[in-house]
Amino acid sequence: MSNVAAIILAAGKASRFRAAAGDSGPATKLVAQIEGRPLIAHAAAAALASKARPILVVTGHADTEVRESLSGMPLTFAHNPDFAQGMSTSLQTGIAALPETVSGALVLLGDMPRVSAGLLDLLIATFNAHPQAGAVVPVIEGRRGNPVLIARDLFPAVASISGDVGARPVLQAAGKRVVEIVVQDAGAAFDVDSPDALAN
Repeated sequence: MSNVAAIILAAGKASRFRAAAGDSGPATKLVAQIEGRPLIAHAAAAALASKARPILVVTGHADTEVRESLSGMPLTFAHNPDFAQGMSTSLQTGIAALPETVSGALVLLGDMPRVSAGLLDLLIATFNAHPQAGAVVPVIEGRRGNPVLIARDLFPAVASISGDVGARPVLQAAGKRVVEIVVQDAGAAFDVDSPDALAN
């Protein structure tokens, strides 16, 4: 049985959301309320309900607000001082902060509140069933979604990416070592990019 951690990326500035929300909006969309709890708390709750451990949250912009919105949850935090340089730096911060005992890492986006613990556990189970896999990704309606699970032997490749990209370049380089699993879970493709999306 592999030991899979979870990294929740929660460091971005969410510029589009903040521009649309105006001065009256929250410091970051991740602390905006959805169904009675902060947006980021939905991803954290799903991770905590899954078999992944530890659960690491990477903060950056609005660090204090994000941490406060997750108060009381048994999470570990890592701050990315270079968050303005893009998502790649947050992924690198998260990977670097993981214990050496983990064999892989689920990478969750903090603005995807519909991701379920069941989906996370399915990715972990698929990873366990494919010992040679470099990564496991969900596919919904013919397109790759999130979160993705990256094996430890691809962690060094994460250090070579740059800019506002996540794991995509790493997955592309892994080629046939990426295991795709078709899912019906709409949460794998749903994110919140605007106040309208949040309201809906």
